[in-house]
Amino acid sequence: MMAKRLLARNITIDAFVSSPAKRAKKTCRLFCSEFGVNEERIIYVENLYLASADMFFFVIKSLDDKYDNVAIFSHNPGITEFVNRLCADVRVDDMPTCSIFAAELNITNWKDIKESVNKFLFFDFPKAEN
Repeated sequence: MMAKRLLARNITIDAFVSSPAKRAKKTCRLFCSEFGVNEERIIYVENLYLASADMFFFVIKSLDDKYDNVAIFSHNPGITEFVNRLCADVRVDDMPTCSIFAAELNITNWKDIKESVNKFLFFDFPKAEN
């Protein structure tokens, strides 16, 4: 359902980056299926399991600059802390299971993410009214 909502917004994803934890992997695979992407393209990052916000930034800094739109599948509490540091003008109390926080980053290289002033696009979650 959430992948379909992204597709309805004409969102594209170049890279699917996931924690290797069972639920994150399963969710990422479902998104790949909806987007018509072979799940062998998923980038599993061990450091995303129970990651702090700083670890999210570290992982993103290491992404290949060939990717323009990246989806990250991970866990709380780190992912909530991360999105709250990603866009200064938006606060999310909790990232529910399978929620989506979308932002436009004002960068050309992933390594510059921490210095970027980012634009909040939307926040969506399964129980949200659409």
